[in-house]
Amino acid sequence: MCCGDGECRPLGFLLGLPFAFLSLLISIVGVVIWIVGLSLTCICPCCLCVTIIVELALELIKAPVHVMKWFTSQIPC
Repeated sequence: MCCGDGECRPLGFLLGLPFAFLSLLISIVGVVIWIVGLSLTCICPCCLCVTIIVELALELIKAPVHVMKWFTSQIPC
């Protein structure tokens, strides 16, 4: 994974893979929550709490990308 300034950090990418796998599992849970939340929103669109749950699920889906970016930025070249 390369940074925007041209620095490549392959070691950080390799060390971050287990954490990315764990966050991938969390994102799968997020997908399930997102599907259930969307179906509940279709049934009762007035529920604000369901919308908040759907937003949380979207953040869980984006978790692998956030984890890999954070982890590779922590390891120096």
